[in-house]
Amino acid sequence: MDPLLTISALLLAGLVGVSLGLLGGGGSILTVPILTYVLGMEPREAIAASLFIVGVTSAVGMTSHARAGRVRWRMGLLFGAAGMVGAFVGGLIGGHIPGGILMVLFALMMIATATAMFRGRREGRADAPSGGRSLVRILADGFAVGIATGLVGAGGGFLIVPALNILGGLPMAIAVGTSLLVIAMKSFAGLGGYLLSVSLNWPLILAFTGVAIAGSFAGSAVAGRVPERALRKGFGVFVLVMGVFVLIQEVPPLLS
Repeated sequence: MDPLLTISALLLAGLVGVSLGLLGGGGSILTVPILTYVLGMEPREAIAASLFIVGVTSAVGMTSHARAGRVRWRMGLLFGAAGMVGAFVGGLIGGHIPGGILMVLFALMMIATATAMFRGRREGRADAPSGGRSLVRILADGFAVGIATGLVGAGGGFLIVPALNILGGLPMAIAVGTSLLVIAMKSFAGLGGYLLSVSLNWPLILAFTGVAIAGSFAGSAVAGRVPERALRKGFGVFVLVMGVFVLIQEVPPLLS
């Protein structure tokens, strides 16, 4: 493997961590294209690797939010448990789908994520009721998001945060902290599904993960200083452009 490409990928890994630290999501949206197009990994290997990288980075990043009281453990564990089931199923399925199709699905998830970011989010209420219907919705959403994450390694934080915010009634700061718990849980479940059919380059992945963790600390440190709306929309444009780029790369070979 070209050392220059490896160094470039490791530098880009810092952006993965910064995104998770700032926004509570976006890790896999960046990780999968970096691993696929910079390091040349096969799509299924890149997706499996991204689940490990984002899972570990989210777990480490969650600790600072937890110390500040920004993690709702009960709701996070419920959503995460449902997400783990969905992610494991998605990982099992994804391990048997051709890489080109997985990348097209990934690109469509990127475009859907960008659309959700452009819409924005409304603040939830910390005292919002959590009746039986809300609990069922949270579990159902957790399972659905888990399948998407396990299948294509993306769609985690930017779908979890609005679900916790709107359905769970959590304020945005707490929804972001809690989302990192959920992302870690279902990332490892999705990884378990993939490892039954995919092998990984662990030394490279561990190095990538270490840089991403450092980036997450940097992102958390400046989280309160960057206007969320401007950051979200700017990142949304980037995600949209990346999604279109992936489609342009992957659709013609499939059609031919």
